[in-house]
Amino acid sequence: MKIPFKKKRLRTNLIFGMIWLIFGIIAVIFFSNNIFNYGYLIIGSLYFGIYLFEHNKHYLTIENETITKNQLISKTINLKDIKSIKFFAGDYKLKTDTDELVIDTRLIEDKYLIDLMTFLKRLNLEIT
Repeated sequence: MKIPFKKKRLRTNLIFGMIWLIFGIIAVIFFSNNIFNYGYLIIGSLYFGIYLFEHNKHYLTIENETITKNQLISKTINLKDIKSIKFFAGDYKLKTDTDELVIDTRLIEDKYLIDLMTFLKRLNLEIT
């Protein structure tokens, strides 16, 4: 099961990336003597890269008895190792003996949030 980011977050990153790239292209064409104008291109490329990464990798991936939070450095825990689930301030904290995985529910699309909550309830652990 893949749980994507909110569409608003993805769109915002895409729009910011496009705006910064347009500013960068205009600045480089008309004011090429200033080296700082290339910073606009770098910022735009970073926003666009973040958009592509988050659009393709999704926020969470649940498969093969593991849950993975997809970031630049992904974090994976085995479902059978989860000892407790805590919910506080919109975050689920899945704790094992050695690790902790924090899931920010504000980043998840509402219809997928319901699926996630149902999945966590099926783990038969008390959510505190």
